[in-house]
Amino acid sequence: MKILVVGSGGREHALCWAIAASPLCDTLYCAPGNGGISREAVCVPIDPLDIDALVNFAKSTGIDFVVVGPEAPLAAGLVDRLEASGIAAFGPSAKAAQLEASKGFARDLCQRYGIPGPDYARFTEPAAALNYIRNRGAPIVVKADGLAAGKGVTVAASLAEAEAAVVALAEGQFGQAGSEIVIEELLRGEEASFFALVNGDTVLPLVGAQDHKAVGEGDIGPNTGGMGSYSPAPVLTEHLEQRIIEEIIVPVARAMVEEGHSYKGVLYAGVMIGDEGPKVLEFNVRFGDPECQVLLPRLMSDLLPALIATRDGELAHFDLRWLPSAALCVVMAAKGYPGDYEKGSEIKGLQKLDDMDDVIAFHAGTRLEEGKVITAGGRVLGVTALGGDVAEAQARAYQAIDMLDWPSGFCRRDIGWRAISSS
Repeated sequence: MKILVVGSGGREHALCWAIAASPLCDTLYCAPGNGGISREAVCVPIDPLDIDALVNFAKSTGIDFVVVGPEAPLAAGLVDRLEASGIAAFGPSAKAAQLEASKGFARDLCQRYGIPGPDYARFTEPAAALNYIRNRGAPIVVKADGLAAGKGVTVAASLAEAEAAVVALAEGQFGQAGSEIVIEELLRGEEASFFALVNGDTVLPLVGAQDHKAVGEGDIGPNTGGMGSYSPAPVLTEHLEQRIIEEIIVPVARAMVEEGHSYKGVLYAGVMIGDEGPKVLEFNVRFGDPECQVLLPRLMSDLLPALIATRDGELAHFDLRWLPSAALCVVMAAKGYPGDYEKGSEIKGLQKLDDMDDVIAFHAGTRLEEGKVITAGGRVLGVTALGGDVAEAQARAYQAIDMLDWPSGFCRRDIGWRAISSS
């Protein structure tokens, strides 16, 4: 088969790494890819939002199956266009992708169908949002309704912080994504990520993970796209996973069918586990990044048939096997991220990681230039290691990172701290 993966981040590198190993894959392309993905796939310089160019490339190249990595092209209808052109694709339709593309849509859906989540309100007028915040008090959560690359959420500890977040959204901090504002009750507990393959009302659970969104150690500072992750997550006991499946994943799949937007793809539920059990923080309509970088190294089964079965509606007859090992990913970012950062520095020493057992360096913001790996983004690498438990995986990941020579980069040194402290 000829396979096309769409995207350029660490998630897409992990997808390409797994798909390239499938006996079903004869030729693998990635649009646009990155410096690391070029080891697994033929990179083609097409922007993920250039839907016409992607469809034309798939048709002219004879692509058999397309895997769409990021949320933006899903929300823009890439899967709809591919399928209309006779090209099989993995991912939800644009209407189903509203689960991530509109936080208000997702909240309204959960409320209608009794899926547990926080109290919330939606606003298009900043003045009304500010009045609501002043009446509710802080702490409180302010969100851009639309897609903001994981950065459109402010967990405000004070009224002043919440008000500033509303003003920033109203002034266009995240462009059109902030034209509607969602204000939510702050949920307390421990956050986790759970994944399932879904086609209609058929669900195949994957495994859980936890990520670290804040830039600073101890989970402080501004939110990022993710500074690291690990799987399994000790908080996700077998009992809790079953509750998430029964109370969140299956109900939302059935709700989408009922609403006429039948879901097809991977469904990622960010949940808060508190005294009342799991509640939905958010839905994502694609694999997490950096969670994908720890899920796929734990997957013993061939990923590609599972993705095809999801698209074809054959999940009821499918099963997956997982390694008992733990996996941990540490994201290396350019200094200054998630604020202003420089591009164009060289990362040396990556070849040393090739000789390490159970260590994989997934590239995100990189490009190749005369054989050198050059930075081209904020989150640049995801160094993933396997181990008997999270502590062992953590030790291997940081051992690998310490072999790299990249003065312009940084990482958190405490990824996995919650899992290790609870063991």
